[in-house]
Amino acid sequence: MPACSRRSALAAATAFSLLAVMAPAPLRAADEVLNVLTWCDHEDPELLGPFEQANRVHIHFKDIDGTEAARAILRQAKAGDWDVVIMEETAAPQLAAAGLLAPLDPADFPNTDIPPAIASPAGGSYQGQLYSVPEKYGFHAVAFNQARVSAADMDDINAPWQPRYNGRIAIYDSYLPILSYVALALGLDPAHLTTADLPALHDRLAALRANASLVGDIATVQQALADGQVDIVVGGGGWTTAGVDEGGTVTTADTHAPQPRADLTFTLPRQGGIRWQHGISIVESSQRKALALAFARYLRTPEAQARLATSSCYWGMPANTRAPLDDTTRTALHWAQQPAYIAASHPYPVVDDAMDAKLRALWADVMKDAPAATPPTPPTMAAPQPAGDATGAAGPSAQP
Repeated sequence: MPACSRRSALAAATAFSLLAVMAPAPLRAADEVLNVLTWCDHEDPELLGPFEQANRVHIHFKDIDGTEAARAILRQAKAGDWDVVIMEETAAPQLAAAGLLAPLDPADFPNTDIPPAIASPAGGSYQGQLYSVPEKYGFHAVAFNQARVSAADMDDINAPWQPRYNGRIAIYDSYLPILSYVALALGLDPAHLTTADLPALHDRLAALRANASLVGDIATVQQALADGQVDIVVGGGGWTTAGVDEGGTVTTADTHAPQPRADLTFTLPRQGGIRWQHGISIVESSQRKALALAFARYLRTPEAQARLATSSCYWGMPANTRAPLDDTTRTALHWAQQPAYIAASHPYPVVDDAMDAKLRALWADVMKDAPAATPPTPPTMAAPQPAGDATGAAGPSAQP
């Protein structure tokens, strides 16, 4: 696909013409705000502006830092407070079961240009009814500076536990994807953990924490890798490295398409990684369902997908393979490797409330203290039990 500017007149005209087809009639004054619960990567004016202008509407968004926050807000909301929610797609069934999401018509969301594994309705459905559709995805695996770390070494999920990496590691501060990564290193299925697995998970996480110099959010681990504080980010992926310029700033293609830093990259180890996947849902109590549907459909257009892929918050893979991204951007996102990465990844795990509470408690217990000066070496590290080659293994069932 030829390179193109996301601010070009052609792209703008195309986006506007698509919106004109799907947009509802001009709105009444009382309907001039669409309320959206969303991740930070959905808030750029370059993404929202075309839809707002075409529909004469203002997108009011509330930033969420996880699916639990979205659940809590929706459960406490009054009718009409929220119209659209964008969260980990596999969270949709639980919210649908609680009556918080409106059913979607698959005919409104064709999957022609979306990879089959990403387009699968399994994660966003409840009792055979669709409640969420995918629009952006990526991976929690390992990001690293390949000028200082062997890429071949990072092909093994067990590498970050090695003593030679002591003090050179950052851990993404999100309990479920990191514990899932640790589970894969132990040869466990992240979607089917049991109470009997918890001691091994605790010990292996404690060893990883002892090897790390910091635990941080998206911006913190991005910056630490970019400026050389650390060489490895456990839980990292394209969102950690793609679009990061020499100063460690995440840039968008609207500003410029930065040359990918040759030193910063990411990979899925041979034992696999966790695939996150944003899904769009319409809130059942919305009083603007037609407009909410139009917005959901807009987010899946190639033009909107390109804007989402190169968000100023963090980059990620667009679900729509027709997103007009230039070659530089595709290289940064590892576009050509996506079929292999998807095959090697496990869907974001779903755990019941009881197990979720146990995992949260385990995470809090390990993370409450600073790492020891010399990291302990659990017996399991002496003879690690790899999960096997995930490219040839079936992943767990999808449902966050």
